[in-house]
Amino acid sequence: MRFLRNFLDKQERHFNKGGKLEKLYYLYEALDAFMYTQGKVTRSGSHIRDAIDLKRMMLMVVYALVPTVIMALYNTGYQANLALSKLGQAAGEGWRNTVITFLGLGYDPASVVDNMIHGALYFFPVYIITLAAGGFWEVVFATIRKHEIQEGFFVTSLLFPLILPPDIPWWQVVLGISFGVVIGKEVFGGVGMNILNPALTARAFLFFAYPAQISGDKVWVAVDGYSRATPLAEFADTAMTVSASWMDSFIGLIPGSMGETSTLACLIGAVFLIATGVGSWRIMLSVLVGMVGTSLLFNLIGSSTNPMFQVTPLWHLVMGGFAFGAVYMATDPVSAAMTDKGRYIYGLLIGVLVILIRVVNPAFPEGMMLAILFMNVFAPIIDRIFINSNIKRRLIRNVS
Repeated sequence: MRFLRNFLDKQERHFNKGGKLEKLYYLYEALDAFMYTQGKVTRSGSHIRDAIDLKRMMLMVVYALVPTVIMALYNTGYQANLALSKLGQAAGEGWRNTVITFLGLGYDPASVVDNMIHGALYFFPVYIITLAAGGFWEVVFATIRKHEIQEGFFVTSLLFPLILPPDIPWWQVVLGISFGVVIGKEVFGGVGMNILNPALTARAFLFFAYPAQISGDKVWVAVDGYSRATPLAEFADTAMTVSASWMDSFIGLIPGSMGETSTLACLIGAVFLIATGVGSWRIMLSVLVGMVGTSLLFNLIGSSTNPMFQVTPLWHLVMGGFAFGAVYMATDPVSAAMTDKGRYIYGLLIGVLVILIRVVNPAFPEGMMLAILFMNVFAPIIDRIFINSNIKRRLIRNVS
């Protein structure tokens, strides 16, 4: 590692002011800061407010996402291998089949290694494309504005593939992340200024622009000629029965977006985020309370024509992107509410809205994405209400 440090130090002169690569200084600075601790120090005394900086915070989120990535690899491969076994096919198609054959592996759904490798051949290309396309826009805007490339994109680049179906066309990945980074973040001024979650903004764009490739039964299992509905879609259809057990849904052995299916993995990530102080337990708890209360209310009301009224809170917890959204998306420190009391209201309304969308409009069963984006817009207003209330109390106390 000493060799790498010396190499970076020797190259720095080319990126400093007056160097041949002056315009790319912020790309060099981002690489250096990612590999090593920042070497700059203040000339005078500084006020330390917290022992964790932005880079460390983002790394904590990446660590918390590791369980969902592992399940994304396993379940994506498992669903594909299971489909191939049901179709009576001994192998997949295209370049992935060539890679698996070269590695001497197979398509056995009972094999953990086969499932992990097969799933990796779907997940990592999407992740690499996301990193390249989104990183390009980050460098462009950082160069134009002459500011550092922030580490926040590393989290966005990991979140986005996790909320996509496995067979999403690669060109749509480029369009989606470009829209999310540029329209969802950079037009507001970059990291810390955006009011919408960039990863969810990217997925919302794809959902409404290309609904055939982002929804429906055929997109969840990466095998041509095979389709399988998610449990959430099966509940919404009166003519269908739920094919997966609650435990399979909790573990994540069901069709769905690559990283959203496992509630267990999300709970592990939630414990890590809360323990490190990075994720807000107030938001997670209030999202859960809002969901449970609203779904129980619909259970009491009942409906003879809409089966979603009878879905219990336990099933809502393990279906769709509820757990993933509550843990990783709703708690985004930039687009979420920032005041403690505001976080309770913010999370509670997300929990209420997701059930309203799922139940009242069964034609659009998944509501977590829209619920979070909707509350992202209102988060500043919620914070302002509590801030103004606090100011008034302090003024009254000072006057008296």
